[in-house]
Amino acid sequence: MKRKNVRRAKSTPDSGTVRTRRQSPARSDRTRAQLLEAAGRIFAAQGFDGATGQDICRKARVHTAAIVYHFGGMVGLYRAVLSEALRRLVTTEALVNAVTAQSDPRRQLEAFLSLIVQTLTSPVSQSWPGKLFGREFIAPSMVSGRVHDRALASRSKLLKSIVSALTGKAANDPAVARGCISIMAPCALLLLVDRRKLKRLAPGLNLTAASAPQLTRHLVDFSLGGLAAIVGANH
Repeated sequence: MKRKNVRRAKSTPDSGTVRTRRQSPARSDRTRAQLLEAAGRIFAAQGFDGATGQDICRKARVHTAAIVYHFGGMVGLYRAVLSEALRRLVTTEALVNAVTAQSDPRRQLEAFLSLIVQTLTSPVSQSWPGKLFGREFIAPSMVSGRVHDRALASRSKLLKSIVSALTGKAANDPAVARGCISIMAPCALLLLVDRRKLKRLAPGLNLTAASAPQLTRHLVDFSLGGLAAIVGANH
């Protein structure tokens, strides 16, 4: 009797694992994409600790076994969602390519900030990728692994190299670190602060794709002015 029960359990059409394995490659990719989208929305709203696999699968309209099959569990799903969020916002590769295409450090700073501002003035910054990135930035989850830290470290290294060239100081000089913080602080504010509240506080601030070049120019000029003042004060 035990052997029959085992065979029956393996062949039952209600088995989530068996049903997932029978998916065609196209359907499997679609299921994975649905999970990423649904999980991204839920993680952005509730965080990792507040989310459940059942809620995510229900929202994605997939079988509850799909998370384990595609991502190995909730931790793997969260890390995949975080990677997807970073990809949709702006990739490190895109930043590196934009910066290295320029030889002048001023142009490099402009290229760096231009991509950041384009993201901040696009709808994606106010959708779940931007919200999840902001949540992870303020209150890092214990399961994010090195995905988020590695991305931030690469971008920080890139910006440090630019500030180092602009100031003539070593990349590990505290003044360079302070300069990087000063440059990124406005960008962080635009990502983290509620746009409706920001509009009430600064009604003249126009955060649209059309205003991105003007905003970029302002941030570049402001950053260069601040860095020049720091260099002048130390001489």
